[in-house]
Amino acid sequence: MGRVLAMPMYGDDVARGLAALRAAVLAILDPTPALAGPQWLLAEAATSDTGSTGGSGGAGSESPTPYDDEGEAASSEVSPAERSRLIALVELARKGDTDAFGMLYDHYHGAVYRFLFYRTRSVPLAEDLTSETFFRALRSMTSFRWQGKDFGAWLMTIARNLATDHFKAGRTRLELATEDMGQHDDATDGPETAVLAGLTNEVLLKALAKLPDEQRDCVVMRFLQGMSIAETAAVLGRSDGAVKQLQLRGVRNLAKLMPEGLRG
Repeated sequence: MGRVLAMPMYGDDVARGLAALRAAVLAILDPTPALAGPQWLLAEAATSDTGSTGGSGGAGSESPTPYDDEGEAASSEVSPAERSRLIALVELARKGDTDAFGMLYDHYHGAVYRFLFYRTRSVPLAEDLTSETFFRALRSMTSFRWQGKDFGAWLMTIARNLATDHFKAGRTRLELATEDMGQHDDATDGPETAVLAGLTNEVLLKALAKLPDEQRDCVVMRFLQGMSIAETAAVLGRSDGAVKQLQLRGVRNLAKLMPEGLRG
């Protein structure tokens, strides 16, 4: 792509996501009123559905004509103007506009890189897989299908598949790089401050790496990426209800992986 990934390990959004994940884990460990804020986890998990989530509009999708599905375009952007801009850029990129694809790269590469870093725990490997993600996306743009899916979710699916294939092939071992993980370990204000101080980002991320792949990916996308239930379901190829259950199981298993001192 000819672009260099130079970004902090944590941005404000990720720091907030880590704080929310710490609070959710601590609510499982010590479900007292002071730490019971993330009750939405239980509420979401209690709401199941029977629908299934299809594919993510990948390169293998079939369509009668190349660009007949623009009416099904979806974007997770909150701002209508930004949503319209990104959908328009995707349409241009599908027709071979490399400048439009470059702007999509600028918008999405941070999220893809962060996901891959939390997935691999390696900065060089995350950078390599991020580059490969966008290379494959560029190569497949003309066959991308909206099918009511989000373009960012499609990119995340490519990234997740690349990471999975990489480790399956045994080209490297999963190594925990903690030198940058101690940043932003400041506890949040409130009744839980003293307890949160004992659960640092380093402890949390070490435990996160031990979760089953699907649970870890779900937790990363929901908390650290800020992706919606629907977007996460699209990437994982699961129903919304399954994602809610995965999220709850992931947080509960994180709590079980906490050091003895935090588990009381």
